[in-house]
Amino acid sequence: MQMPQTLFLKPLISVPAINLNKQNAYAPSLAYRRLEVVCLGMLKPRKFMQKRKKVEVFKDSDDEADQKNWRRLMQEIDESGFAVPVLRSRRDKNQALPKDLVLGTLVRLKQLKKWNLVSEILEWLRTQHWWDFNEMDFLMLITAYGKQGDFIKAERVLSYMNKKGYAPGVVSHTALMEAYGRGGQTNKAEATFRRMQTSGPEPSALTYQIILKTFVEGNKFKEAEEVFEQLMIDETSPLKPDQKLFHMMIYMHRKAGSFEKARKILSVMAERGVQQSTVTYNSLMSFETNYKEVSRIYDQMQRAGLKPDVVSYALLIHAYGKARREEEALAVFEEMLDAGVRPTHKAYNILLDAFAISGMVEQAQTVFKSMRRDRFTPDLCSYTTMLSAYINASDMDGAEKFFRRLRQDGLEPNVVTYGTLIKGYAKANDLEKMMEKYEEMQTCGIKANQTIYTTMMDAHGKNQNFHSAVLWFKEMEARGFPPDQKAKNILLSLAKTDEEREEANQLANSDTNNLHGWTSHWLSKYPSDSEDEHEDGDNGEDITSLKEDQGSLMVLGHQ
Repeated sequence: MQMPQTLFLKPLISVPAINLNKQNAYAPSLAYRRLEVVCLGMLKPRKFMQKRKKVEVFKDSDDEADQKNWRRLMQEIDESGFAVPVLRSRRDKNQALPKDLVLGTLVRLKQLKKWNLVSEILEWLRTQHWWDFNEMDFLMLITAYGKQGDFIKAERVLSYMNKKGYAPGVVSHTALMEAYGRGGQTNKAEATFRRMQTSGPEPSALTYQIILKTFVEGNKFKEAEEVFEQLMIDETSPLKPDQKLFHMMIYMHRKAGSFEKARKILSVMAERGVQQSTVTYNSLMSFETNYKEVSRIYDQMQRAGLKPDVVSYALLIHAYGKARREEEALAVFEEMLDAGVRPTHKAYNILLDAFAISGMVEQAQTVFKSMRRDRFTPDLCSYTTMLSAYINASDMDGAEKFFRRLRQDGLEPNVVTYGTLIKGYAKANDLEKMMEKYEEMQTCGIKANQTIYTTMMDAHGKNQNFHSAVLWFKEMEARGFPPDQKAKNILLSLAKTDEEREEANQLANSDTNNLHGWTSHWLSKYPSDSEDEHEDGDNGEDITSLKEDQGSLMVLGHQ
């Protein structure tokens, strides 16, 4: 049997400080690690991750039969994607379904946040003579539409409630407001909120959470700050801002790029006696790009006596990986496992990325295999990240083989996957293979993004001539991507003569509208992209563009 490969650590100067007292027994013991980490050994199976057979206790045989029948029902709903046909099949002719079964199903679907199925069941129950559809059912229905952002149906339900004589309540109005917000109708959401403030029903803490989130997601930062500041005035505030409201403001300042304001929110929380949590520090960690700053906040969280969660570890691993300190990233992952924190699919992808950035193929393969062992099926992000490991190791043969494996395993490459392969051939100065992959991507109906066009421009400019780079620069705009500063800087760097520098400066400083409508005759064999095909926002700046926004995960994912 082959011995596991040994990794030699850089000095762990930047590893978070460790509090070694007994009360912080969960704190990572990175200080004990000195010179080496055994890759395979560090990813060895942990007992807490091993699948255990659950021992179930039932009241009696009837209870056991009911529980197993209900689980089969939930499985059928999950597999079919529809709830009503499955419930109908359980109903005897002219007989009502057991109320416990219906309510249990609704509650479980609500817990799973499958709001489309919740609304489907409730709309069906409204038509059933055997079901007494009451105010609580209406409130759950309008809440379901609110979570889905279906404000038209939410308006309809609220109108019907009024006709039935149910008094307007904070729950129904908050649900309508949320429906507007999630449906992109920020102004209508704000109008509903203002009416609640002036005419009632009085907004609840949840109402304030949702309106702040609506403002932040709609980039109405000024309005969000005004609402929050009003809540901070003790004499007139209808309620005391809680932890979730502070977290939302930290998220807002992160989104707006106001790092100092976010840090100030942390100190205000302490001044007002609002309990800080792991989520609070995770939010601050998500701001930082420098691993030293992330490590410092991580230390601060531990000194506050807070236990890191999987997001905390993932952020620290990500920071070390981006800094090409892959050994420390692996050490943090090991500490997460030792602390009994179950890694998520995302955490594995982040660790995989840490090795891929440095082209450490064997170590990346170990992580990739460990995912399957721990019952995480590698997704397209995992495969694309693994592909980048080969490319960063300058192993294009290995990259091609893995690209074929991706398809053999039943996955279809997307624009980021192709962009990764195209970038690899560009780095290898193999224009022929680069263009071959570009054409293959186009044949598959995948439209290039700005990153790919910039890569093509750079490669042609370096390996052919400046004129070729100019053509790709203009092509980028013609396909609906105004050149960004990175593309302009690359074009300027490719100019060698005074004439080329003059042309590059004119293109870089010109109004992008002057380029719009330019048609590329030399690439006419590639179909042009229609404008609406660029609205999906998948520009794939790099491998990590496949991952969720960390800041949003910190604040919203914990609520």
